[in-house]
Formats: sequence, structure tokens, C-alpha cells
Amino acid sequence: MIQLAVLDMAGTTVADDGLVEEAFTHAIGAQGIEPDSARYGEMLRHVRATMGESKITVFRHLLGSDEAAAQQANQAFETAYGALVDEGRCSPIEGAEETIRELQSNGVKVCLTTGFSETTQQRILGALGWKNLADLTLCPAQAGRGRPYPDMVLTAVLALKADAVYAVAVAGDTAYDMTTGVRAGAWIIAGVLTGAHGNDQLAAAGATHVLESVRDLPGLLNH
Repeated sequence: MIQLAVLDMAGTTVADDGLVEEAFTHAIGAQGIEPDSARYGEMLRHVRATMGESKITVFRHLLGSDEAAAQQANQAFETAYGALVDEGRCSPIEGAEETIRELQSNGVKVCLTTGFSETTQQRILGALGWKNLADLTLCPAQAGRGRPYPDMVLTAVLALKADAVYAVAVAGDTAYDMTTGVRAGAWIIAGVLTGAHGNDQLAAAGATHVLESVRDLPGLLNH
């Protein structure tokens, strides 16, 4: 029996609507890299390929050994994303809140995870009125490492007292979410088609199931 569902936020329970790429463009522009440059195009391809990964890790890869530049870009990204949230550009995936409540009513605890900072995560939760919705919320800094490492899932297992890792379902919209689930030993690793990656990428990364939406997760767990 599944006791814990670890659900990604942007693209899985929260609509992205291009906000990540918009905030990235702002952040990388602050580093003097313009959208019409070849380097920008290469960077954007990496951002798309690594959706779900901790954002500071992404900027460290993009900006090489310049830790100060990576930190500066990450802060600019978080600031830009937070401003977009404050502008009302943040909305739930249709049926996501009801899904979380249904899981909880069925005795499944829910943890919401993100690759953003805790500050940005809390900003999103506040904008949606979700601050008290999930049993737990986690970002990479609170767990140790972000995706594709298993730290956030394993932290949730310990914090919410699941009996075992195979009593866990992980759901997300990126290959990195799937890899996290595999590495954590989750029994169900569900990819959803409401975000960054498609069926082939999710399946190749280890999805046990691919769903149209997180709304389908309770039905899967009940079978």
C-alpha cells in the first residue's frame, strides 16, 4: 500500500506556462548573455533538458567555475520568478488541489517538492493558498541535494514516517523526477504529461507509469 506521495510542483501540480524560461532569460541577461546570441540558445537547450534539477546546479553548469556568477544568476532567477508569481502568473494544474486532498483522505501523506529555493517555493504556495495543504514541503537546501538525487524523497520518507521506500509514489513532469524516484526506490514512479518532458523521455528515465495529469494518480493508486 502506498503511504506517501511525493509530488513535484512546477509542471506537475503547478502550471508553468513558460515562467521558468522567462525568469531564466532575465537571469542570464544579467550576466550579459543576450537572447539572440548562440550561447543563449545553447544555455536554453540545457535548461530545457534539465527541468526539475536544482536551479543553482543548473547555473553552476552553465557558468562553469565562476561560483559568484552562478550565485548571482540564481538569485536573479529566483527574484524574477517571484515577481512573476506576485503578478498573478501562477496557477494550479487543473484538479491538483483536489487530487492532493483525495490522496490525503485515502490515508496517503503528501509532500510537495521543488528545484527552487525555499523562499520561492513558499511564495508559490502562498499565491495558491496552499501553505497548509500538503503534509510537508521540501526544496533541495532542506534535504541535502536536489534532483536527480533521492534526497528529497528520502527526507520525506523519514519526516512523514513511511514504513519503507516501496510505500512511496513519486510523480513529476521531468526525466529528473523519474530518476529521483528510481534512485529513492519508490514503488510507483509516475510521469505526467502536463509539463516539460514527453512520454518517451519520462519512460526512458524510469517511469513505471505515464499519466495525462496528476489527477489520474489517485485512480492508479487504487488499482
